[in-house]
Amino acid sequence: MDPPRPLPRKVRPALPLRSAIALTAMLVTLAAVPAAAEQRGGGQGGSTGQHCASSARLKVPGAERQEKSCLAELTTAGTITSGHTDPADWAGLTPAALTTPRGVSGIQIDGYFPDTSATNTNHGGKHDAQFVIRLPDRWNGGLVVAGTPGVREQYANDRAIGDWVLSRGYAFASTDKGNTGAAFYRDGDGPGDAIAEWNERVTQLTRAARTVVAQRYHRAPARTLATGMSNGGYLVRWQLENHPDLYDGGVDWEGTLWKAKGPNLLDFLPPALRAYPIYAAGGEGAGRAHREMVAAGFPAGSEFLWPYHHQVYWDLTQRIYREELDPAYDGATEAGTPFCAPGTPACDADYAYASRPREVRAAVRKIALTGRIGKPLITVHGTLDVQLPISKDSDVYAKMVRGAGRGDLFRYYRVEGGTHVDSLFDTFPDKLRPLVPCHRSAFMAMETWLDRGERPSPSRTVPRPDAADPADLLARCPLAG
Repeated sequence: MDPPRPLPRKVRPALPLRSAIALTAMLVTLAAVPAAAEQRGGGQGGSTGQHCASSARLKVPGAERQEKSCLAELTTAGTITSGHTDPADWAGLTPAALTTPRGVSGIQIDGYFPDTSATNTNHGGKHDAQFVIRLPDRWNGGLVVAGTPGVREQYANDRAIGDWVLSRGYAFASTDKGNTGAAFYRDGDGPGDAIAEWNERVTQLTRAARTVVAQRYHRAPARTLATGMSNGGYLVRWQLENHPDLYDGGVDWEGTLWKAKGPNLLDFLPPALRAYPIYAAGGEGAGRAHREMVAAGFPAGSEFLWPYHHQVYWDLTQRIYREELDPAYDGATEAGTPFCAPGTPACDADYAYASRPREVRAAVRKIALTGRIGKPLITVHGTLDVQLPISKDSDVYAKMVRGAGRGDLFRYYRVEGGTHVDSLFDTFPDKLRPLVPCHRSAFMAMETWLDRGERPSPSRTVPRPDAADPADLLARCPLAG
């Protein structure tokens, strides 16, 4: 593997690093990182010599616990067997044929910040606010920070994002966002608090990781980029709106849109829960139900994806996010009744966000986006996304960014045939297009934007080539017209 290309040094002085967020906490024991924590590997770490030589001086600011490991392989080509990732965290997010880079030695730091919730069981313990920081020996001068998609744990980005950016020489940091799992809504003191913590944890990790990078390589990162998919993409948007001083840019992969007045997922999921069973049953009413699905944002042509999403995603997503933001809707019941029939008391299929009390919109306002980004942002989103339909999500966010007067900082690529979960490409290679190569193209376009000031090609819909070869679709995704 060729050494990574060093990033250009910044002309302006680096901003001072801020101290990590201090949060009240209870101590919870965390088991040590599994065996093989001290794997020796060759390679040079800048001017630091052998890659383990600097590990003793590394300290994550604000961390309650940290475990340092010298690894011969930081990508999943090695961390699966060494126990430094958890394949369950990233299961189902990438196509099976996605290649895994190799040959990235360096230091991994696993740990957690103080927190009072305990949903994350990685490393045999129960403690949230877990993070992973990876520091490659052959460093290009940059840092990539990510929050996880869905309600997954800190290794969820390893296959889709971490492996690739590490192979390009970036240091990489990821957080579990402070709470995990389908009952994440139990965290926090009030509605919206659990999601609001996600934003705080990404900010906290970014500041801490920048300090650790400076400790390891004797200089601050020349570039810090935020990236992530789904809820991770939402976190990119929020960070560039609220803490642009910490980043040079971001790449948003189908980020979740939260908007107090709507649209948001509490608007479009209930119509799907009502209409889809009628459509699927066929017969009288099926045509009308189909029209209701399309009107809710699920585009004609995406019908082949509806059965899977109805079974796996729509019902659960509606119930747990509604419980987080509007727990009073079903009274003492926690997260509603799975797959309830319309007309059942407090059924989420009958949920009507627009008619709910103003306290619900106040909870959404805690986490809402504005479009007022302060650093360059590239968004990629698939036109066949039926978890976060593009017309109700990124199309709206693009208008918000332009309406806020930040269009010069923004590029938006609508990817024809892309859907929310790339693993579905394995099932429907003749209809879908994986988004992982599109994310990588967007990432490289961001690098060129920052390196040379060359703005990416104008925002557009990226067509799916006719008679496209699946291997070619997985290998490349040109964004330019």
